[in-house]
Amino acid sequence: MKDEKKKNYFKEFLPYLCIIVLVLFIKSFIMSPIKVNGVSMVPTLHDSDIMLLDEVSYRFTDIKRFDIVVVKREGEYLIKRVIGLPGEEVEYRDNKLYINGKKIKEKYTREETFDFTASVGDNQYYVLGDNRLNSTDSRIFGAVMRDEIVGKTNLTVFPFSRFGTKK
Repeated sequence: MKDEKKKNYFKEFLPYLCIIVLVLFIKSFIMSPIKVNGVSMVPTLHDSDIMLLDEVSYRFTDIKRFDIVVVKREGEYLIKRVIGLPGEEVEYRDNKLYINGKKIKEKYTREETFDFTASVGDNQYYVLGDNRLNSTDSRIFGAVMRDEIVGKTNLTVFPFSRFGTKK
């Protein structure tokens, strides 16, 4: 009788245990919540937005220009937009983006930025915040290495009034 009771008890809680293990697996290796810290991505993202960080996609696909990525630098997570890809020459002149001398239409910011030119090395990415006047990004710390990019994010889950995909 006692063994039967233990068996039923185990059967009853096994689904919950499986759910907990699955959630921990997903959080550790696939997706996890991440909080926007600061105003560097305004107007696209706002301070304290909670987003889902996709840690798997870049294992199967390449990082693309204008992706919103999470960069881990010196123990801190930064959310920025990819502007320059490996081997490219990034230039801003008169608030226009040029990649390898070719003008690229950019719809993510209306902010002015000072003119600059930067070379992106192999296995590096040039990242900027959408709020160009108030962003610590590659203009300050240089291009980031590929292994500093933790994943991409574009889904805001909280606050609910801002729920949805951001591009």
